[in-house]
Amino acid sequence: MEITARELNRATLSRQLLLERQPLSVVDAVRRVVALQAQYAASPYLALWNRLTRFASADVDAAFTGRAVVKATLMRITLHAVHADDYQVFREAMQPTLYASRLGYRFAAAGLTPADGDELVPQLLTFAEQPRTAAEMEAWVEERLGAERKPGAWWGLRAYAPLLHVPTGGPWSFGARSSYVAARTGPAPTGKETAPEALQSLVLRYLEGFGPASVADVAQFATVQRAPIRQALLALDHKGAVEQLEGPDSTALFDVPAAPRPPADTPAPPRLMAMWDSTLLAYADRSRVIPPAYRRLVIRNNGDVLPTLLVDGYVAGVWRPVDGGIEATAFHDLPPAAWEGLAAEAQSLITVLADRDPRVYSRYHHWWAKLPDAEVRLLPA
Repeated sequence: MEITARELNRATLSRQLLLERQPLSVVDAVRRVVALQAQYAASPYLALWNRLTRFASADVDAAFTGRAVVKATLMRITLHAVHADDYQVFREAMQPTLYASRLGYRFAAAGLTPADGDELVPQLLTFAEQPRTAAEMEAWVEERLGAERKPGAWWGLRAYAPLLHVPTGGPWSFGARSSYVAARTGPAPTGKETAPEALQSLVLRYLEGFGPASVADVAQFATVQRAPIRQALLALDHKGAVEQLEGPDSTALFDVPAAPRPPADTPAPPRLMAMWDSTLLAYADRSRVIPPAYRRLVIRNNGDVLPTLLVDGYVAGVWRPVDGGIEATAFHDLPPAAWEGLAAEAQSLITVLADRDPRVYSRYHHWWAKLPDAEVRLLPA
């Protein structure tokens, strides 16, 4: 079966709840979309606002406080918000990546080996049975390893150990100073071997939320090397859990059977996407949502991913809050209907921000000076 580039776009938007807002709970929505990038505390809130008919920030607060949704270092070695039931299997699937990236050179520069890390983790988790601030965690590390080794040791352990971020208050549940608690998911994984069953589960969850996708796409999302991903897909294919499609340029794609794949002409309403929205980052081939000419404009060299305008399913510009409303910068001419849709979205967004942080993302406004000339409109409050 063949699938076009535009059909891939619509499949992604459908599974990411971006074709039509859905009447789901926060917890069910997070489960549906698999993972929300969460290194900036506001982004999971705005991502869910884009996807839910009855969005309320307080519901997201409650999901984090009750740990029905958890925030932790996972895919791409960055913070994600995931359903609590997904955390352990995602963490186990990523064990080789976390082992290599966090018990590697910087850990070694502190005079420590991976074996030291595996020995320290259970002790650290015992200490973190109750919530601990970053300062308390660092003091614990320093007491055992000394001040000189503390920076490198804590840098490795805070991402390698199965730790969850604890809500600390502030407008979006998590403040600038992190607190941690043990994930309580049983014995901590050790070593650098892949857990095949966990990896297969992660691959299936990814395809449910982002498929159809190539081996490279899955590897990009999971931050796992392509060879284990191929093995996982082969095993799933033998079980009949996935099917193969032919994508643009004859690319081999995989998907879960009977997953939604809307027609190419399915309408896609305008959206004001959060910074680092997972939809923009979940693929090796990001042209599924980001036109290649705009990729460098919205994904900066240091990894910042600007809040974007989504028009007809594709990135068409960027947005930011300013005095008087939402400033929208379009990289190409937009039809009147698109501007009307964006204005309606802006009205809703301003209401969400008003109770929390009207100038969300303001620390990133320096990027706007580096954008090319484009049409700029104020979508008024």
